[in-house]
Amino acid sequence: MDVGLRAERVFTVGEADTAERVGSGDLPVLGTPRLLAFAEAVTLQVLAGRLGEGETSVGTRVELEHRAASLVGARVRVVAELIEVDGRRLGFRVTATDEGGALVGFGLVERVVVSGERFLSRLR
Repeated sequence: MDVGLRAERVFTVGEADTAERVGSGDLPVLGTPRLLAFAEAVTLQVLAGRLGEGETSVGTRVELEHRAASLVGARVRVVAELIEVDGRRLGFRVTATDEGGALVGFGLVERVVVSGERFLSRLR
């Protein structure tokens, strides 16, 4: 896995993405938990097709600053870049901007590569 790999995706904020809907606030704007879900989805895009047979990744750590509100219908562009590889641990920088280029949020997402089967077997 090479540092510098990146992916991006544009999300349209829907009613189900609002703070009032996800229980993180009472306003009809993009909820921070949904911004985090968008960011994690894009980190998975970076890894798509790059893991070994039976491998997956799990989120282990997040630092996220949600800086600007986004109304329903707003389009938010999320970019994830692999900035650190330490064995099975992968560190990503994520940024989210609105259509005008204003910063919506940014942060770091850490994921660890695991055997999906082995991971689940420990939980049963």
